[in-house]
Amino acid sequence: MSKETLEALLERLQTTKSIEELQVWAHEFRDYLGVSHVLYHTANVKGEQVGAFTYPIEWVRRYVEKDYKSVDPIVLGAMRRFHPMDWKSCDWSSSAARKFLKEAVEAGVGNQGWAVPIWGPSGEFALFSVNHQADDATWAEFTRRKAKDILLTAHLVHQQTTRILNEEVDPPTADLSPREREALAQLSVGSSRASVADSLNISENTLRAYIDSARHKLGAANVTHAVALALAKGIILPTGSLPKY
Repeated sequence: MSKETLEALLERLQTTKSIEELQVWAHEFRDYLGVSHVLYHTANVKGEQVGAFTYPIEWVRRYVEKDYKSVDPIVLGAMRRFHPMDWKSCDWSSSAARKFLKEAVEAGVGNQGWAVPIWGPSGEFALFSVNHQADDATWAEFTRRKAKDILLTAHLVHQQTTRILNEEVDPPTADLSPREREALAQLSVGSSRASVADSLNISENTLRAYIDSARHKLGAANVTHAVALALAKGIILPTGSLPKY
C-alpha cells in the first residue's frame, strides 16, 4: 500500500478537471489500497459511457466488444441494489457468468471484489468497484478495514465526475500537474522508472499513467520527446529540477 493518506488523495481528487485526470487519480487510489484494480463507471447526460479504471486496456476493449455488461453478474447485481456488495454475493450460477469470470481473471482482474452502486437523484446509475487477487479470509479482513473508506471515496468520485461532465470545474489546461513535472524532471537526468516511482511513493504502473498523461498534454511521441519538450518549454530545468514560480 502507498504511504500517502486518504485525506491527501481525496484533496487531489477535488482538483481533477477531466476524465483523463480522474483516470490517473484512479491509479493512485489503487496504490493506496494495495489492490489489483479500481473501476468507476457511469453514463453522461447523452448516454455515453464514462469511466476511470486501472484494468488493462485490452480487457476493457474486449468487455465492450463482447457486450459483457449484459452477462456481468456484478453490474446486473448492482443495478438491483442500493448498498455495497461483495462480488461473491452475486449470481454466478449461469455458464455465461462463469465463462466471463474465467476470462476476467485470465486478463488480470482479481478473483475478489467489492462494489458500490451509486444512484443519483434522477435515477442515474454509477458503479465503483475495487478488486484483488486474494483468498476469502484475506479479502474479508480487507473489506472489514477499508469498507468505509471505499464507500466515501466512491461517492466523492461520482460527485467529482458529475462536476466534470456538467462543466462545473475549470476547464483542463495543457499545464502539467506537479507530479507529472516531477516525474519528467527526474527522468531527464537519467533516473530509472523504479527510482522515480519510489521517490514519488507510487507504483511503476501509476508512474506510467502520469507519463502517458504528460505525453498527451505535450503532444509528445514518446518519453524522450516529452522530456525534450518539457525542457524546451522551461517546464523542467536541465539540472532535473523544477523552475521556481
